[in-house]
Amino acid sequence: MSPPTLDQLHTYHAQERVIFSKLVIQFARSPSESLLVMATWFWLENFGFEDILSTISDLPDHLITPFANEAVSCFRCIESSDPPNGFDQIPLTSSYMQKHISLPMIYKHRYTAIAGIKTFLTTICSRIFSDILAQVVPYASPPCFLPGFHHSLIIPGFPHPTFGNINVIRPDVADGVNTFNNNSFLFPKGVWEWNDHCMESENDRTMFITFSRGFPVSQAEVKELFTSRFGEKCVEGVYMREDCVNSPNAIACNNDQQQSLFAKLVLDSVVTVDRILEGEKLQKFRINGKHIWARKYNEKKDGRTCFT
Repeated sequence: MSPPTLDQLHTYHAQERVIFSKLVIQFARSPSESLLVMATWFWLENFGFEDILSTISDLPDHLITPFANEAVSCFRCIESSDPPNGFDQIPLTSSYMQKHISLPMIYKHRYTAIAGIKTFLTTICSRIFSDILAQVVPYASPPCFLPGFHHSLIIPGFPHPTFGNINVIRPDVADGVNTFNNNSFLFPKGVWEWNDHCMESENDRTMFITFSRGFPVSQAEVKELFTSRFGEKCVEGVYMREDCVNSPNAIACNNDQQQSLFAKLVLDSVVTVDRILEGEKLQKFRINGKHIWARKYNEKKDGRTCFT
């Protein structure tokens, strides 16, 4: 099936475009913050809070701002490495959606939310809001050449430290640029088969595992532990220091002198990362009398010091 035209996307997302226009033009809110607000609402709707955007569309204007402020609280919450206090609520959203929603609940799905918001920013918001953004963001050339970004609007606040960059094609060149063909890597199964996990990278769904010195743990034991608890197919690979650049099926060292003290655990989905962590920074497990600690993998820190 051929990709949708920009006009088709604008029609399909008409109510979202009206909301975004109010945020950045009528209420003069920051474009970058407003993009994150919209992406957060898209993610919440996909996450199970159906019709949240239709609900917001029907609100009187004086309620849209406090609703947006609660969305800001949501994405700032998941930006933080520290979980929110148990009493942190978003009462307006909870009231209008007629179901419980709180910042601690969202934080338990932190990495799922980060990956989802990034996906909505890159694949939806960047396309359907470009002409509106052009009214509030001055045209400018990037300070240096960035492949794929030479026809883009420069949105202050991006690249974002948590949610990455956004490539918004300038509307004055959009007619001459096939944005879907140029970005076809974003839609491996086609734009009509899009889902909010389609842009998950391997690092998004990777965990860092550590072991106790003197109690060697094998790759097979790591896999057995997590598949028995989180599903038979949840583990894609276990990489220990000696073999992290080779096959994940290689045999790990099993003596104290050559014991691996850490490993990379690549999972099937970022959702599984959240199921393992349950909103905590670190989780402790035990298998065959040996302790295993698991936390989210950090490529800059863990990749540089442990797997090179």
